[in-house]
Amino acid sequence: MTRLLPRTLLWRTFLLIAVLMLLSVVAWFNIFTTYEREPRARQLSQLMVSMVNLTRSALINAQPDKRHALLLDLSNSEGIHIYPAEADDVIAPLPDRSLLHLVAARLRKELGPRTRLTLNRNGEHAVFVSFRIDESDESEYWVALPRERIERNVPWQWIAWGGAALLLSLAGAYLIMFRVTRPLQALSDAAADIGQGRTPAPVEESGPSEIATLARAFNQMTTDLARLDYDRALILAGISHDLRTPLTRLRMSIEMIELSAVDTPTRDSMIADVEEMDLTIGQFLDFARETSGEASQETDLTALLKDMAAQYARRGVSLTTDLALLPPLQLRAQGLRRAVANLIDNALRHAGNESLLLALHQDKHGIHIEVSDRGPGIPEHETERLKLPFTRLDAARSNVSGAGLGLAIVTRIARANNGRLELLARPGGGLVARITLPLP
Repeated sequence: MTRLLPRTLLWRTFLLIAVLMLLSVVAWFNIFTTYEREPRARQLSQLMVSMVNLTRSALINAQPDKRHALLLDLSNSEGIHIYPAEADDVIAPLPDRSLLHLVAARLRKELGPRTRLTLNRNGEHAVFVSFRIDESDESEYWVALPRERIERNVPWQWIAWGGAALLLSLAGAYLIMFRVTRPLQALSDAAADIGQGRTPAPVEESGPSEIATLARAFNQMTTDLARLDYDRALILAGISHDLRTPLTRLRMSIEMIELSAVDTPTRDSMIADVEEMDLTIGQFLDFARETSGEASQETDLTALLKDMAAQYARRGVSLTTDLALLPPLQLRAQGLRRAVANLIDNALRHAGNESLLLALHQDKHGIHIEVSDRGPGIPEHETERLKLPFTRLDAARSNVSGAGLGLAIVTRIARANNGRLELLARPGGGLVARITLPLP
């Protein structure tokens, strides 16, 4: 049942208002019908009592030889027919309508307890009311009135006006809800942009005062976040300049040290430490880099991954590829290249150069870029935690250098491309790091 309901606030609220308005119309119609039933029954019974009394008086006072002409005149001018009641008359019971039962009860009260009312006598359809000329007289007669006397024509004009009023009310309710929910939808879209690592345009501060205040606070928050990102990038850029320059001088000094002064293993260890420090600074800068600043462009993803595999092959990395041919996609290519490189480097550090696989394929869920290794893997309950910055799983992947930013960088780049990062267990042991991009 929940799946059948609309998901947006606009349509859920509009549907609720529409149902409430329809229920209100039905309720008011029932109230009107209930309060109108008693006066209408009184009016109909008075009409029938008057017709019966007039007919009875006319028959009593008319000369016997002129009664036939009188009955004929009543039939022609008023549509009233009078029949003598017979013992074999087939009388249909009254329909189950409260109005007719009220009329029958009032007729018995006015004309006597033996008065009968029916709408069908011997197959003839009319309003039949029985009467006696004198209560002491056992002779019974039927006065037949046209059924149009008691039937009420459908008030199509009033129904049309009521339907028009209902439609106008629903249109007004829709416009009101649209005016309320449109700013909320804009806020929702802007929040989604922030979640994807982008800086949204300022939200229009319009609508009701509460929503306008919310939009103003949201815009202020967006401005503060953008300023923080800018300050962070500026600080890290300064760190890069201030630290890498002395690191470069230090490495050059180490390279110039004579072998007699320092043995070869010690010098190599010092160079490795400098390179590790430079790599860590690079990771900080990659994480702080604003990935949303790169514009999306049409990218041949298959060719991009083939080029990366060729680069790793030239470095001596045994990287197996399984790349499907896909049409060009709108992607942030440089950021995606950096993310895949991080996954490959991560696999090399943790699992070595054996059974390393770079795959690209597409299914109904999206486009998948997978880097698979045969390392120790990651426990399933730890996968989400390891996507956070400065997080490592030393128990599973020990003796590995780095600042713990590799997966956090990949996660951020995947979100900038409207995708996601998944860490899955590889059949037979190992890890599959999968970047899933949306279908075009």
